[in-house]
Amino acid sequence: MAIALAPFLLEQPEAQSLFPPDAIERAKRYLANIQGGVGAYSDSKGNPYIRKEISNFISKQTGLTSDPETIFISNGASECVRMMLQAMIRGPTDGILVPIPQYPLYSASIALYGGELVPYYLDEDNGWSLDVAELQRSLNEAKAKGITCRGLVFINPGNPTGQCLTEENVRELIQFCYNNRIVLMADEVYQENIYNTSRPFVSARKILGRMSEPIRSGLEIISFHTVSKGTYGECGLRGGYMELHNFDPAVVQEVYKIASINLSPNLPGQIALGLMVNPPQPGDYSYEQYIREKTGLLESLKRRARLITDAFNSLEGIVCQETEGAMYSFPKICLPPAAIAAAKAKGKAPDVMYCLELLEETGISTVPGSGFNQSPGTFHLRTTILPPEEKFDDIITRFKNFHNGFLRRYNSASSSSVRSRL
Repeated sequence: MAIALAPFLLEQPEAQSLFPPDAIERAKRYLANIQGGVGAYSDSKGNPYIRKEISNFISKQTGLTSDPETIFISNGASECVRMMLQAMIRGPTDGILVPIPQYPLYSASIALYGGELVPYYLDEDNGWSLDVAELQRSLNEAKAKGITCRGLVFINPGNPTGQCLTEENVRELIQFCYNNRIVLMADEVYQENIYNTSRPFVSARKILGRMSEPIRSGLEIISFHTVSKGTYGECGLRGGYMELHNFDPAVVQEVYKIASINLSPNLPGQIALGLMVNPPQPGDYSYEQYIREKTGLLESLKRRARLITDAFNSLEGIVCQETEGAMYSFPKICLPPAAIAAAKAKGKAPDVMYCLELLEETGISTVPGSGFNQSPGTFHLRTTILPPEEKFDDIITRFKNFHNGFLRRYNSASSSSVRSRL
């Protein structure tokens, strides 16, 4: 990346000692395949050489062919999501099925394009699992309101819930979408972030390829991925992509027109994507260091996920499902009646008040569950597992002290209120 951004470094006599030989060769290949350098526009779909790297990655991951012409690179996967929602939503009677709790990108974008968010609820008591009966209920309710569901979003691993779908879950989603002529939107940006052994990540594209006809070639599916997550976490470089599979070529061309509005995805983000999907291989000079760093980071995230889940579940009034993947925990918090009343008096949602008091007292920043939607009558917060591992003991101690004090404060207020009424 450094050499591609500053090619003059190759002219320095210290270059051979500063950079591994495979990094130098890789940078030269990118520079040879990027006309005008990283400061120039690329194709609106993204650089053809890098799209071919992505296509090869998808083929290796799924065992299926992938056409680079159906791959669109963008300034982060969020931009791809917005492009497709814009293409799919024709007006206020078009709906998109979205899991609840959901990532606010979807609710905000659907509202922006004038569509209707059609919620389907994940089953928290069963590890945020997927229920096809709930999908059907939501679809039927939308139809009764005159809403046509054009797409279905699933996030695997989940954000904010941190759950991993089983292969059977994904198969059910595929069957459901095919039966109801709905485009499947596979948000798989956290696919590297897996911390459990019982539910490994399997791409929806791969599962679709195992299914029989006419489903295999009849379901339109969009797969999203990004360099912002995983072990790279390069969210500031803004590199993401989507693959449109089983789409009519005319539709792909229309999406190309939408992409052209943005002129060109940034080149540093594109190179970062290329490095993500085509990392050092066995025998390369940098391979052992790459594997060591990647494995070490994933193992650390796994330990952090365990620490935060156990810490939440040790506290009165908090229940946290397993953090199986992604980068977050989403515990449910049972708030005392006095806390709920105090929040109402302040004109705030109860979980918003909780998170604000947590921030003020401890400096710990979390996102209230109401920001993601949640089952009515429940309260949650989302916290990340990204703080350095060596700081986790201190973070957990501060959170426990705050939570216990919060319960004492508001449970005491509830008791006083009861005594005064007596």
